[in-house]
Amino acid sequence: MSVADEPERPGSASRTSSGPGRLLVALYAIFAVAATSRAAVQIVTRFDEAPVAYLLSALAGVVYIVAVVGLTRPSAAGRRVALIACSAELVGVVTVGVLSIVDEGLFPDEAVWSDFGRGYFFLPLVLPVLGLFWLRRSAREPAPATAGSAPGR
Repeated sequence: MSVADEPERPGSASRTSSGPGRLLVALYAIFAVAATSRAAVQIVTRFDEAPVAYLLSALAGVVYIVAVVGLTRPSAAGRRVALIACSAELVGVVTVGVLSIVDEGLFPDEAVWSDFGRGYFFLPLVLPVLGLFWLRRSAREPAPATAGSAPGR
């Protein structure tokens, strides 16, 4: 087992999928299913209408899946994967959001991230910010004490 795959030790960062992190994981899972399913249908049925938008929606779905995997792994590697996924999502939604406003012809149909996620009530813009905040906050929280461990030892 490599160092990156080691589980977190007592006293290290707490699990990212506990407490409020559970809601975050649930939201990412819902978005993973929604974005991936929508993109799959659009790619199969009308890819020629807006290939860039549909491929970006598929990419968003993959990023959401990776975020779910990272957020549910109680290890340093899981935390890094989640950090990379949330960061990539934030860059993607801001970039695609700006491009979709500047050049409306670039996206003849909406992508998950177009107009900063307007079609999804702007949650694609809010989710990575919440994800990055949660990763930072949960890294500062002390891990729960294990049974049988005495304080101060």
